[in-house]
Amino acid sequence: MPRACDDHAVANLQVKNLPDALHERLRKYAQAQHRTISDIVLEAIRREMDRYEWRAKLAQRPASDLGDSAASLLEQERTPSMLP
Repeated sequence: MPRACDDHAVANLQVKNLPDALHERLRKYAQAQHRTISDIVLEAIRREMDRYEWRAKLAQRPASDLGDSAASLLEQERTPSMLP
């Protein structure tokens, strides 16, 4: 085994029960992007994890009171004015 393989650990992930139609779409997409299926899947997993972590961080922030709710402001804008 090459020495480079010992320098860092890399986990493997197997996806079971992947529908044939989805696999074919993924294969065609990867081919069109000149990338491997693994590249595409890793990017999608990273993007989803980033979203998850961003939402978790956002949920920890205190709520902001901006006064009127967005729904209330929209309703005010949609209500015809009584002024001539």
